[in-house]
Amino acid sequence: MVAPQGDGPRGEREDHIQDVWTVANVITVLRLLLIPFFFSVLLSDRSDFLAFALFAAAASTDWLDGMIARRTGTVTTIGKAIDPLVDRLLIAAGVIGLHLIGRLPLWIVGVLVARDVYLLWGAWRLERHRERMPVTYLGKATTAVLLAGFSLLMLGWPHIELGGTELLLGKAIVYLGLALSLASAVHYTILARRLVEYGDVRPGTRLERGR
Repeated sequence: MVAPQGDGPRGEREDHIQDVWTVANVITVLRLLLIPFFFSVLLSDRSDFLAFALFAAAASTDWLDGMIARRTGTVTTIGKAIDPLVDRLLIAAGVIGLHLIGRLPLWIVGVLVARDVYLLWGAWRLERHRERMPVTYLGKATTAVLLAGFSLLMLGWPHIELGGTELLLGKAIVYLGLALSLASAVHYTILARRLVEYGDVRPGTRLERGR
């Protein structure tokens, strides 16, 4: 009788780790396919609400694929790779599209793109040491805040008053997300140094294993 395969961290099972077409991965691929549709609608200026709906559908299901993967024990190698990639592409499409239609300044695009390039470079450096950085809760929070801000900016509503100046709530949330993105970049840098020097992060650092 063959013993069942053991579970790894948070939904990883050896008998599913190399699977490709799991339910969670299909949802991730569908999120990826929504990105060009959302981007074309946003730039065409046909409907702010339709652009918002497509973007929100891709953004709001980010938690769904990870939850399904963990609860069904189908966290996979390819899922752990493409899920954060889809998040990065969604953020890039959102910030570039909002700049092109005049709702975000160019410097925000520059900061967010530079931050992602830096993190990709860091991930490449870690691969050379045969290490891989798990997604942190701060990183997940940064993504959620930026996606929420972009969604509201696409709607162009609501407006708030801040320091006597009227401002779109979505833009204020994006500024918060920008601050979090810089903080998370610093955090990832510190954790990466610990991984290289000690082979693991020190106790007390909360990491989200899996997707």
